[in-house]
Amino acid sequence: MMTDPIADMLTRIRNAVRVERSHVDLPYSNIKKGIADVLKSEGYIWDWEVIEAQPCNTLRLTLKYGQNGEKVIRHIKRLSKPGRRIYSSSSELKPVLNGLGITVISSSSGVVSDRVARQKNIGGEVLCEVW
Repeated sequence: MMTDPIADMLTRIRNAVRVERSHVDLPYSNIKKGIADVLKSEGYIWDWEVIEAQPCNTLRLTLKYGQNGEKVIRHIKRLSKPGRRIYSSSSELKPVLNGLGITVISSSSGVVSDRVARQKNIGGEVLCEVW
């Protein structure tokens, strides 16, 4: 039984980046698909795809590396945890590393980055930060 599937997703990404894998497979869920969509739109991964399988579908993330093999995702950390949820309004969202990183927010408009949340003036649960 898994108590925190988002933390599991981030740990799988962190481990795959550490050993420089080209892709990572995860159990599918809508929240993970939303996080993968944000990572793709912000340029941290190349692409994601859903692989149909039984008993559950798989989400495959194609990881991104620089021209000389340098890691694009250097840090990925879960902020809001099941035992301690962290919520933030749009005015409380500060840029990560002066705009070099992102914070992933779960809002009423879906899963978005902190930049989009500030533009749309929406807040929500702070899921993770990436740089």
